[in-house]
Amino acid sequence: MAKKVVATLKTKGGVKYAKVIKAEKSGKSGSYTFKDEIITEDQVKAYFAK
Repeated sequence: MAKKVVATLKTKGGVKYAKVIKAEKSGKSGSYTFKDEIITEDQVKAYFAK
């Protein structure tokens, strides 16, 4: 499945996209949840800085 996602994110001469996965710790239980999004490559650093 990962190969299919990576192949669909590539475009010729267009905007490049990246799939980012961020781990967030829950305040109640202390367990981790994972959030994944597809964003443009120029927004990756800003996404992880939040």
